[in-house]
Amino acid sequence: MGAIASILLFYNLIANGASLARHAEKPVERIECVSASLDLVVEDKSHEHPFFLVTSTEKTKGEGEMEESNNYGHQHPLLLILNQDQLIYNQSGVTDCSRCGENVSTPCLCCAEHCGFYLHKVCADAPLELNHPFHLNHPLLLMQNAPYSPGGYICNFCGKGGYDFVYHCSCNFDFHIKCALFTFNIAENNLKELEHVPLQHPLISTENGTEELEDVSKCLGCWEPLAKYTHFSPDCGFNLHEKCTKLPFKLNHVWHRKHPLVLQFNSQRLSCKICGETSRMGSGFVYGCSACKFVVHIECASQSPLQVIKSTNHEHPFTVFLRQVPFTCDACGTEGNHVAYTCGTCNIIIHKNCISLPRIIKSKWHDHRLLHTYFHHIEDFGVLICMICHDEVDTEHGSYYCSKCNVIFHVHCVTEDKRSYSIVSLENEDEIPYESSITVLESNDAGEATKIKHFKHIHNLMLSPFVGRYENRCDGCLLPISGPFYSCSFCSFFLHKACAELPKMKDVWHHLCREPLALISDKAFECLECLNLYNAFAYECCGCETKICLPCVIALTPGARTYLKHEHPLFYYREHKGKCNACGNTTGSAFWCKDCNFVLHTDCFSLPITAYHKCDQHLLSLTDHNDNSYSESYYCDICEKTRDLNRWFYRCATCDTSAHVGCVLGKYSFLKHRSIYEEKDHPHPLIIVKKKYYYPDCYKCSKPCEDVALECSKPECKYIVHWDCVAPDYLQSWWMWCM
Repeated sequence: MGAIASILLFYNLIANGASLARHAEKPVERIECVSASLDLVVEDKSHEHPFFLVTSTEKTKGEGEMEESNNYGHQHPLLLILNQDQLIYNQSGVTDCSRCGENVSTPCLCCAEHCGFYLHKVCADAPLELNHPFHLNHPLLLMQNAPYSPGGYICNFCGKGGYDFVYHCSCNFDFHIKCALFTFNIAENNLKELEHVPLQHPLISTENGTEELEDVSKCLGCWEPLAKYTHFSPDCGFNLHEKCTKLPFKLNHVWHRKHPLVLQFNSQRLSCKICGETSRMGSGFVYGCSACKFVVHIECASQSPLQVIKSTNHEHPFTVFLRQVPFTCDACGTEGNHVAYTCGTCNIIIHKNCISLPRIIKSKWHDHRLLHTYFHHIEDFGVLICMICHDEVDTEHGSYYCSKCNVIFHVHCVTEDKRSYSIVSLENEDEIPYESSITVLESNDAGEATKIKHFKHIHNLMLSPFVGRYENRCDGCLLPISGPFYSCSFCSFFLHKACAELPKMKDVWHHLCREPLALISDKAFECLECLNLYNAFAYECCGCETKICLPCVIALTPGARTYLKHEHPLFYYREHKGKCNACGNTTGSAFWCKDCNFVLHTDCFSLPITAYHKCDQHLLSLTDHNDNSYSESYYCDICEKTRDLNRWFYRCATCDTSAHVGCVLGKYSFLKHRSIYEEKDHPHPLIIVKKKYYYPDCYKCSKPCEDVALECSKPECKYIVHWDCVAPDYLQSWWMWCM
């Protein structure tokens, strides 16, 4: 069949609504609008312009490269659509481009068979190999998937992920198709797609200072807040400052006189030689010298070398030091090998970013405000150890400290996570502590509260001496009672003095919500930190309602800790790989003694020093493996199985009783007995109990209630069920202590 006959056949097929591919003798690859070409023409009433027909001409690349043909790897003919109404007519819903994965828009190609294949025209025309002016070292190759498992990648320009087609470089540099082509057009000064985009003006600073500029939208060129300068915000998502569309390709800069600096991608993720930082998200643009591995951010390169910066943290302004020399920053105490700023009056040299360090902060790591200072007198502190990393703080350089508690922090430790602190703007404003949980009713001559009212108990509590009633546990932390403690004369309610004096609200460093945590009790939950089920005193986030048990809050409070017979203090490290001395397992975070490499998991550190079990009339003491020598046989007196000699255990020295930690504590050792639990299937309130000698049958499963159970609070009602039979899955323990 000739070309004219093919066209006539195609015209009839359009008129009859039949399938194009089923009737064409020669495969039709695509039909293009005549406005784009003057080839053989057919008209269609559903489109304002006529179409022309293009037949298949296939070309194949060499081995290892992507094959390309006029239908772009698709098995059906394609239609070129230039009009948005025509696209809507062909679509069955919201569709995505088969190369870039974004919502398709005109101009685009769509499948004539309506199989759901769409392709942006710009994605279809993307070259298989791109020599990008901003990345001259290697060509960028268009690939169907990134060469990583499972095929995903992060675009080094915009910082967003993708699983679709990618421009990839052998130096592990990846770009979305549109990012690679858009930046190529910037390099070629070809920004036609911004011609009809209106400019938007920068936001005016408000009473919140720079907070309004901390917008999620960033300029993709310099990665400064978009609202800081006049900018474009096109629908395609390429937010750019107007000034970043007019950047010169080469720049002679005073900080690097040896070679000109070239506008490029920061493919090696080098830090800026002026501010010392690396872009955290996409790379954006930098001015760099590849030979010298020298880069500067766009914003930093535009600043005058004679710039004077005023500081809110220092009484004098800072001026740039016109020599690049290694130095130690007097504000944060870390090394610098880039541009420095100096105060000639005070003989201070600091990083550029440290000029803006806040003078006073309120950190989740400490209960009081912390003040920044550039140096300390040695006699001000007895221990010069950072409360976070536990390394020594050099008092000749800057740090944050609390004058009330004589505690000190490295600047980079306490400001590393911006979510963990807030800036105190009004320095003269009085610091208001969180409200206490108790109201003091009576005190002794020493000023110690002897009679109190606690907001979590209906009766007054009296300061009591330790009477040795081992079965009593603190209703706050569920550990055995020891003096001093408060007790209720009307009911069996006991609180350690320290538990009674806990604040109603508290900040903790290991929970990153901005909101503080509120003291709660009698709510059953799984602790976020130790995964134990707990219903005594705990702290609940006022924002996300996450709950953390009191033992974990106390254990993770910054500072030195003592444990058992260990002679040195222990410090908590967020990252520490070692072997736990208690259970023998590998740690990720742990309490660690640097002096003797003694290591404890957080869970093992929180183990009760003493515990009660019906197997012995005395309190059982937590014992390390060094005390195994007292016995020739190593068996648990509860389960009668062997014990691991390298793991800690509970022991009564008086009765020669030894037992596994798990056997003594059980699955629900931190559920408060005699507390109320509401259960939907029973009309009366239920009480949490653990039967010691008499085990009635469970109402649900008919088996004896040997472990934690729920018993009806009405004496005349004999209802009792296992905790595991009625509690929801999220309130059931699925693990046991490994010792």
